[in-house]
Amino acid sequence: MKKRLKITLLRSPVARQPGQRRTLRALGLTKIGQTVEQEDTPTLRGMIKVVDFMIKVEECVEGGASDASA
Repeated sequence: MKKRLKITLLRSPVARQPGQRRTLRALGLTKIGQTVEQEDTPTLRGMIKVVDFMIKVEECVEGGASDASA
């Protein structure tokens, strides 16, 4: 299964460097509290590292439900 990351914007991009604002835009984050899911790739990890102080990252597994059969 592919790993996915849930990324939430916690801090405002106002008064940040232009590169950091562009990175948030590329991640799909425009508003505080907004959450997006992205596939975990080395490129995405690099983008996260640039703005790690403004976001919260959670790992989740694609597919959702587990194989719990009663």
